[in-house]
Order: sequence, then structure tokens, then C-alpha cells
Amino acid sequence: MKIVGIQKLTLLDYPGRVACTVFLDGCNFRCPYCHNAELLDGDAQPVLSADDLLAFLKKRQGILEGVCITGGEPTLHPELPGLLRSIRELGYGVKLDTNGYCPEVLGALLEEKLVDYVAMDLKNGPAAYARTVGLREVRLDRIAGSIRLLLESGVDFELRTTVVKPLHSAESITEMAQWLAQTTNGKLVPRLFVQPFVDRDTVPVGGLSAPDGAELEQFRTILSACAESVELRGT
Repeated sequence: MKIVGIQKLTLLDYPGRVACTVFLDGCNFRCPYCHNAELLDGDAQPVLSADDLLAFLKKRQGILEGVCITGGEPTLHPELPGLLRSIRELGYGVKLDTNGYCPEVLGALLEEKLVDYVAMDLKNGPAAYARTVGLREVRLDRIAGSIRLLLESGVDFELRTTVVKPLHSAESITEMAQWLAQTTNGKLVPRLFVQPFVDRDTVPVGGLSAPDGAELEQFRTILSACAESVELRGT
């Protein structure tokens, strides 16, 4: 397992827990607004091994309560289940960040109870999904499958959507809300976060911006029919 980054302490990434965040590289999407574009191609240099990480976590027992696994896209790594087993054996909660495009991997992790919290990206409405993730086409059934797995699992989870001009609009968010309701057969997801794009030097495509406050509130209102809680994050 190649670990390409670690944030040794975070109070934000894992709701309700003092945690660290571990970064894995490689991704199956190419979102033009990605903040971790240097991790997309899988050629980032490792900063520590799995054994090094476990040694760090052993020393932090009683201080840290959880480990966030992010990327890149963690579910692309065959070694992920073994790493999560080792982390859980040390008594830590595990939060997984994912784009939901590998439902077979997510399903196996949920079945084995290797994750306690999942944050899954929901990128856009169906018509704009492929463009939003930088691909020619996307199998939406894979995204839908992951959402259904999360709903059926009983594991705590959130959906989150980073909104970007010109990729997101009231029309595309309305389509996303309609598709999500169809996917869940009308069942509400527990929480959905709308977070405005923040420009950085590492973003692959220039000229992108965040919707204004009125647009963000409009998006939140549209999505409120799909979730028990819809909040604006990072505003």
C-alpha cells in the first residue's frame, strides 16, 4: 500500500472524532476542479508504508479516535481491505471518502463492517455527470448502486456535492435531485452537503469559480426534498 500523504491531526474530516487523514493516490475520475490533481495518475511518491502508518497509529492510541482514508480514490487499491482491518484492530473508527464508482468494493467493505462512516461525492445531474468528472461517459448505475448500498447498510454516511461554475446550475441540480429520488425510491438520505468550489493552484482547469450565495441557497432548497438534512459547507 502506497501512502502518499498524511495529515496527522484533524478535527474536521471525521464528524465527531479526533482523527488523522491518510491520502492514497490514483483516481478513475478527472474532475477539472480537483484539489488533489497531483494524486490522479498514481505516480505520486510515497511518504510512508502501511507498516509505518500502523506504527504511528499505535503510538497515537488514546489520542486519536479515527482514521480518514481519502485520495485519489481509495477503492481502487486492492490492499485497502487489509489496511482497514489492521486499523480497526488498533481500535480506531474508519471514515472512507469515495466517488462511489466501485460499488463492488464498497459493498465488500460494508459487509465486512470495515468502515464506520462514508462520505460519498455526488457530482451532478445525469446529463452533466460525465463532463463534471472529466470523462466521455459515466455508468450512472455504478453511482446509484453505491448509494443504495449505503442506504441498506445502516452505516452512517453523507453525500456531498462541490458546486462549480460553469458545471452546475439550477437545472443540473434539479436533475440531480430527481435522479437521487429515483435512485433511493423516495427514501431520504441522512445528510447532503453542498460545498462551493475554492480555487487553488493545484486545480487542473483555470477559469472556474463558485456560485454566489443566492445560487447556493437555491441549490440547497432544491436538494432539501432528497435528504433529512441539507447544509452548506465551507461558506
